[in-house]
Amino acid sequence: MSVKFTADHEWINTANADAAVVGITVHAQDALGDVVFVDLPEVGKTFNKGEIAGVVESVKAAADIYMPVTGEVVEVNEDLRNDPALANTDPLGSGWFFKVKLSSPAELDGLMDATAYDALLKTL
Repeated sequence: MSVKFTADHEWINTANADAAVVGITVHAQDALGDVVFVDLPEVGKTFNKGEIAGVVESVKAAADIYMPVTGEVVEVNEDLRNDPALANTDPLGSGWFFKVKLSSPAELDGLMDATAYDALLKTL
């Protein structure tokens, strides 16, 4: 699996050549608690790396979802919109947020692999 992580606790899976899948990490959903609402981006909208692409709200707090790479949103997870708890029960699987067509694949090089992300978590 080709998964990279951001310091803001998003993950991006680039295993599918057509579009990368983006979601929040297990750490993020643990910190948020029970997710009750997600605001997903519009399909067709383009974001720069680091821009706010959505919002996730829980019983504890609201958090922005940042675009891990520059690209165009090509699909959103309607199942997640209808059942936000998927972000808690399966954050690395069925709880994905959106798919993005990368504009600059080289930006992936600036993201962390699992080992680097685990090291980051130990510093928090």
